[in-house]
Amino acid sequence: MLAVVFGVVVGIVMPIQTSANSRLRQSVGSPFLASLVSFTVGFLALLVAVLLIDGGLPPLTAALDMPAWIWSGGVLGVVVLTGNIFLFPRLGSVQTVVLPITGQVIMGLLIDHFGLFHAPVHRLDPTRVLGALLLVAGVLGAIGFIDTLLRRGAQVSVGSSSGLSLWGWRAAGVVFGMFSAAQTAINGQLGVAFGSAVGAALVSFAFGVVTLLLINLALRNRPAAGSTVGPWWMWIGGFLGAMFVFGNAFLSPVIGTGLTVMTILLGLMAGSLLIDHFGLLGAHRRKVTLLQAVGLALMVAGVGVIRL
Repeated sequence: MLAVVFGVVVGIVMPIQTSANSRLRQSVGSPFLASLVSFTVGFLALLVAVLLIDGGLPPLTAALDMPAWIWSGGVLGVVVLTGNIFLFPRLGSVQTVVLPITGQVIMGLLIDHFGLFHAPVHRLDPTRVLGALLLVAGVLGAIGFIDTLLRRGAQVSVGSSSGLSLWGWRAAGVVFGMFSAAQTAINGQLGVAFGSAVGAALVSFAFGVVTLLLINLALRNRPAAGSTVGPWWMWIGGFLGAMFVFGNAFLSPVIGTGLTVMTILLGLMAGSLLIDHFGLLGAHRRKVTLLQAVGLALMVAGVGVIRL
């Protein structure tokens, strides 16, 4: 039960990280530069944590006998982050949230059922399917998707893409979500190999920093003038991202990838609604509706069904 609560807490910090990184992006002038700064801050925070908790750097030789995919968690994290940047202007905010979440839930259940990436096996059964459906329904209610359908006659805002291109981006959204679930399982196994979840998170962030550094060098991105000007909290995204990756690496071997994904999604939606309701971190204040509250309750029920 404590693991589930910890997963929810990890999820709650994610909307705060998103707000911080969004503000950082406004300051530095580039999403890739903002991601690089965020990843670097997270890497430094994890480096300090590893030295304090483990007393030294993770033993990389412990994972040398593992398959090559064990090192791919950080790169997948960058792919997911960059993918959302491209999805938003083409699909709109609603589908950019729903489609990756759908992919996360599907992939999480598949990883558990087949024991992919050496994850603990949790066979798919009607109870787990019901829990997943409740969670997805809760997400749809929490983000206002159902309310949008009822008020606008099933018209949902999308960007400029259309036809086959639109469906291609929708499929990509699901795939990005599946990559995110795979990252959770991979970092979990890296933590098992090292005997340290925080060490696994450090290595994952190191690969992410290197990948983003290469991207920024290729694009020749430079900080905008006055890039250091902004509220202090715009720099905390990296710390919260480090907590998120550590939480995934810690929880996945304990409660399974599927339940890890779902508990973190529950926390994510709860945190998002709290930020909107109280107008925290400069967000536009939007009162939580009854339908959103019902959606959050459905998510709780979904996690509870799978857990119990």
